[in-house]
Amino acid sequence: MPLENVKKIVLVLSGKGGVGKSSITTQLALTLSSQGHSVGVLDIDLTGPSIPRFFGVETLKVKQAPGGWIPVPIHEASDSDADPKRGALSCMSLGFILSNRNDAVIWRGPKKTAMIRQFLESVLWPPGLEYLLIDTPPGTSDEHISLLETLLKSATPSQLPGAVVVTTPQAVSISDVKKELNFCRKLNINVLGVVENMAGFVCPNCMECTHVFSKGGGEVMAHEFEVPFLASVPIDPAFVMLIEEGIVPVYPEGTTVEGQDVGTAHDNEVQYHLLVEKYQRCSLFPIFDRIVKQLVTVIQSGTT
Repeated sequence: MPLENVKKIVLVLSGKGGVGKSSITTQLALTLSSQGHSVGVLDIDLTGPSIPRFFGVETLKVKQAPGGWIPVPIHEASDSDADPKRGALSCMSLGFILSNRNDAVIWRGPKKTAMIRQFLESVLWPPGLEYLLIDTPPGTSDEHISLLETLLKSATPSQLPGAVVVTTPQAVSISDVKKELNFCRKLNINVLGVVENMAGFVCPNCMECTHVFSKGGGEVMAHEFEVPFLASVPIDPAFVMLIEEGIVPVYPEGTTVEGQDVGTAHDNEVQYHLLVEKYQRCSLFPIFDRIVKQLVTVIQSGTT
């Protein structure tokens, strides 16, 4: 089975749409890779597959091989002295299979279930893949049930450390995400932590963070359910420009986030080619660097 090649599988869940699950999944994957881990991303949001767009590989198509599909490579591993150490990164999505990326996916439950099972059973992840992140659709519907049924049959308990749950600070989002946490409880899915996304807006000129959507609701919810709270993540327009146009984030010199200097005036002549290299210049990278180190420690220790 292809999942035998995968060491750890982490779900990215939320009870509400539009909270930024794909954005969080992308940044977790890039950060894991930057820390030297090999990573795969599986996008099972069948009606809104956005992972190809986030990684800038919308025009690529998946390749067939004996026994299944070969995931689309984002970048190769590197541990040479000339390049920063990084792990290989690849991804799989329905977006790579559709003949036209603008086609609507109008499928009933059974067809969605069959597609998810095929993704889990037929994608040929490289041997020794350390982390497989699964980006899920919102809610607790057919896709989630089929995903978990197939995983429980195809993967061992040690391969499934748990899930990262994403919310935004508003009460309406918290209300829906609480249902997702209850879903995890009922199905015995470990919650590795809660990320509160869109908790503020980072001004691109002065770097002041304004909490336009309030802040703190995700942390209160995490404490209520007695699960770890990982971080509050603001909206950074520079990250949006990076994903949409491939522009390397630039901040005023002296700008610090999480105690690290992210000002880029001093190295604006440096050429960055890979998305993972560009992302490390983003103000959100230090936040995710801390989140990922915490997640890896918990996963490797086998505790929550």
